[in-house]
Amino acid sequence: MTTISLTKAEFDHIGRGYDPIATRSCSIHSDCYRDDRYLAIEREHIFHRTWQFVCHEEKLRQPGSYVTVSLQGHSIFVARDTVGALQAFYNVCQHRGHEPLQGEGITDTITCPYHAWVYDLNGSLRRARRSELIENFQDNDIRLKTIQIEIFCHLVFVNLDPDASTLAEQSGNLAQEIMAYAPDLSELTFAHRLSYRLKANWKTVVDNFLECYHCPVAHKDFTTLVEMDTYQVKTHGIYSSHMAKAGRTENQAYGIDEVTVTDHAVWYLWPNMTLMRYPGRGNFMVWRIIPVNAEETYEEFDFFFENDTPSDAEKEAIQFIDDVLQPEDIALVESVQRGMQTPAFNQGRYIVDPEGSGMSEHGVHHFHGLVLDAYRRACKPRVIPQVPANCITNVRWLQGAVAESAAPL
Repeated sequence: MTTISLTKAEFDHIGRGYDPIATRSCSIHSDCYRDDRYLAIEREHIFHRTWQFVCHEEKLRQPGSYVTVSLQGHSIFVARDTVGALQAFYNVCQHRGHEPLQGEGITDTITCPYHAWVYDLNGSLRRARRSELIENFQDNDIRLKTIQIEIFCHLVFVNLDPDASTLAEQSGNLAQEIMAYAPDLSELTFAHRLSYRLKANWKTVVDNFLECYHCPVAHKDFTTLVEMDTYQVKTHGIYSSHMAKAGRTENQAYGIDEVTVTDHAVWYLWPNMTLMRYPGRGNFMVWRIIPVNAEETYEEFDFFFENDTPSDAEKEAIQFIDDVLQPEDIALVESVQRGMQTPAFNQGRYIVDPEGSGMSEHGVHHFHGLVLDAYRRACKPRVIPQVPANCITNVRWLQGAVAESAAPL
């Protein structure tokens, strides 16, 4: 596989003005929000090396169940085999590279629809039609290529990097935080999905999510759903938490009369995912921010409720997100993207509250630091050319001749 690298000059250009101290830092350069070259680097050095969400574990509880997903150009599937083991594989037949599975479902075996090679759910080849006619072919030598898989807070994640440490190890106290706020997560079930296509870079979307400095201006209904004076943002390694109490008075967003959840608890998980628990009945949301190209993003919101059919109150909450909150945010990020296309904007400053309130942009600064860390890892090592010994001798002779000719007579 071709490795795409940044030069040191390119890295310095994107990070010039960024400081580890948010109060004296500029944001990263807008070029990495517009150029497909940077997205190619992000695919290889970020998305192919981080933990990516697949589904709630409920979808894979039954032996034989499987789910396929695409991870930035790579088709993969997760399956529970007939003895109950959960494994993940590249969704690539070892004969000609066709994708053997589509969608999701339940099956006893995997049959590639191209030449009908048959695999067991543990990835081993069971049968290859007419392979007895060729030499040195052993079924036992062939199996689907595995990838890393992890159940984290009852959610299924995969990582294409075989050397990556576990998500539990990377994320510190995130699991304890999530389960403290959502102890019923294992019992919730998938109920609804919203999806959107935005004319904005994926990082523009993440930037917007990570601060509520814009909320009193652009989300007036949302600011009645939570008590903004309780809104706190904390950054930790590869995630940040965004917490607030539910509003103490009647809100203009959606009804929360029969609530069992009284907190707005949200986590951003590097690089492109948020996990959310909103005021209302037992609920959980997973929001994925998926790059399409440098200036287009696909979003998916998965809603998990106590029942697979949303109640009237839950439908009202979904409608608020779909009809009010998302259109407001989409308009914001698409406007920002258009601004970045002009020569009038390259970088800005972070408005930082030392108290860490939701009105502060230190979460954006934290995210930009993670992006720069990935870019730094993508930098080509500096190569110092090896000069042949005879060239060194010739250079020294020339230097001596020049010095002698320059000596006073």
